[in-house]
Amino acid sequence: MLFSRFKTQLPTPEEALAGRPERAFAVPDRHTVLGNPLLGPYPDGLEIADFGLGCFWGAERKFWQTEGVWTTLVGYQGGHTPNPTYEEVCSGHTGHTEAVRVVYDPAVVPYTSLLKLFWESHDPTQGFRQGNDVGTQYRSAIYTHSPAQQQAAEASRNTYRTALHTTGHGDITTEILPADTTRPFYPAEGYHQQYLSSSKNPNGYCGLGGTGFSCPVGVAPTEG
Repeated sequence: MLFSRFKTQLPTPEEALAGRPERAFAVPDRHTVLGNPLLGPYPDGLEIADFGLGCFWGAERKFWQTEGVWTTLVGYQGGHTPNPTYEEVCSGHTGHTEAVRVVYDPAVVPYTSLLKLFWESHDPTQGFRQGNDVGTQYRSAIYTHSPAQQQAAEASRNTYRTALHTTGHGDITTEILPADTTRPFYPAEGYHQQYLSSSKNPNGYCGLGGTGFSCPVGVAPTEG
């Protein structure tokens, strides 16, 4: 019953699992598809964006297929437990969501284009679920790395929220918070990295599904 409760309710820091001071597993050196290193430091001029949009297998593939993305990796973010494992995150006792870290060249693909892909690749109105996947680890989230990213993320949410309301959808439940020291990104186990690549599981499970409505980019945000 305890595990069931935390499928749809975030734990407090006191309720979360204790975790560990170091990662309990190894992470591969390079991206299976793009060939670039997974973990930093990254080349000068590149920027980082973090997104949670449901099961991270399909979400990561969406981003690595985007021109201007240098590398991607999946992990856990927004929770309380340091260095969690996949099983711990799925229990609901860590507070993390499944996240994708996108390392990109802003001269090729601006952050606003990544936001458009984010909004259109999932349904951001579903709370602690995404389609048939139910749990706090599937919640929609954007973790920002600068005030400019925070402002752009909030503006895009406001604009898309208006578009969804006109089509009868509910309110957006996406959390938009700074990716600061209280919300570190913890890389996931090696078998999750590029899970849907052709060399691993090209026909593997992907539970992502958008609302079917385009997210406007480059228009004035609606206040709200």
